[in-house]
Amino acid sequence: YQYPLMFGLILAFCWCSLVCCSRIYMGMHSILDVIAGFLYAILILAVFHPLVDLIDDFNLTYKYAPLIIISLHLALGIFSFTLDTWSTSRGDTAQILGCGAGVACGSHLNYILGLQLDPPPHTLPLSLSSLTVAVFGKAILRLLVGVIVLLLTKVAMKKATIPLACRMFRVPHADVRRARQRMEVELPYRYITYGMVGFSLMFVVPCLFHFIGLS
Repeated sequence: YQYPLMFGLILAFCWCSLVCCSRIYMGMHSILDVIAGFLYAILILAVFHPLVDLIDDFNLTYKYAPLIIISLHLALGIFSFTLDTWSTSRGDTAQILGCGAGVACGSHLNYILGLQLDPPPHTLPLSLSSLTVAVFGKAILRLLVGVIVLLLTKVAMKKATIPLACRMFRVPHADVRRARQRMEVELPYRYITYGMVGFSLMFVVPCLFHFIGLS
């Protein structure tokens, strides 16, 4: 969409500031951590930005892309952490990797089925439509329906994956909170649950919008 550059810069600055300040306020990271993370994000952007179209094309068109993406993200979650004590970082990482894999798989399925395709290049940039009561109401309804579906997906997968992981790896599940801190339970629970949330976000919810006339 075509929008004023200053609006985009202000929005990006505010969002980035809120994320950084909230991590410090909650005691999750130090100021040095946030600065290092910010610089690391710029490095990642510089390296991957020229490859975005290539990666996107591979994800959408290559037959075995979902299998490769799922395997890669799962391997990163398993081998990236060797902790002496439990930390929220491991679960957060598995959550991000799972959500990313789910979004990628949902995008691939959309492309294969011919759903939610990108607009032709000659039609870009799109112009923002005028804000009316009908448009605003439809947006709020889409938000409510989408959030409800995603929350139900999260709850259902959480209820299913934790007991299943405990049973598979013979972890006592009388104390669910303690069981969730075990790596063999936390990683599959987070990965599968948020993988399905990401998949629902990209595929299930848009299909539902199309079915009930909210597209």
